[in-house]
Amino acid sequence: MDVFGRNVAKDLLKNPEKIKKIILQDNFSDKDIISLIEKSNLRVEYRSKREMDDLSGGVHQGIILTIPDYQYKDLNSIINSNNDDVIVILDHLEDPHNFGAIIRTCEAAGIHSIIIPKDRQVQVNSTVMKTSAGTLDSMNIVSVSNIVNSLEQLKKAGYWIVGTALENSVDYREVDYSGKIAIIIGNEGSGISQLVSRNCDFLVKIPMYGTTNSLNASVAAGIMIYEVIRNRK
Repeated sequence: MDVFGRNVAKDLLKNPEKIKKIILQDNFSDKDIISLIEKSNLRVEYRSKREMDDLSGGVHQGIILTIPDYQYKDLNSIINSNNDDVIVILDHLEDPHNFGAIIRTCEAAGIHSIIIPKDRQVQVNSTVMKTSAGTLDSMNIVSVSNIVNSLEQLKKAGYWIVGTALENSVDYREVDYSGKIAIIIGNEGSGISQLVSRNCDFLVKIPMYGTTNSLNASVAAGIMIYEVIRNRK
């Protein structure tokens, strides 16, 4: 996987074992990154701006790193973990910026695990890594074939499933989040699917007081995550 950008590069170069290749734009001048590269003893290739644009799609800030593809975790490993009383589930998100922002929010809130479906869902890519701002290594991302089957496993392990939905739902502040909780955030356009909705223990909504009827997925996730954390204090 190729990743782009100076902030991502700085994070990766602090522990450069994962880096397979470094490509810099001609006349790259970031002294901090150059110093980290020199300490890593990794070989550097240089390219023109046009070549860098072609490799990255145009957003690179003068540096491209090649690293191994992200290694997803196993669902059973997080179910059996003592650190995962709160889990976030993403029901077919499409925007990598939303995914990355949710990873960052989870890490900030002390949540360690996110479950995503393998199909029709943005996977961990360079944009997700960049948006998550160096927090991806602290997270367990689980990719599953079927969300509903995963919900059944979570319920058997004692988790309450809380889905976000506009209809047939209660105010998100009215639910007791003191037990093991899995929060489901739906697709940016269509929300959570009907099948997933039917397998939730609770459906909650965030009240809208303006003219818009919904929030950005990462904003909604942030509100829900911190309500769960607040409720557990």
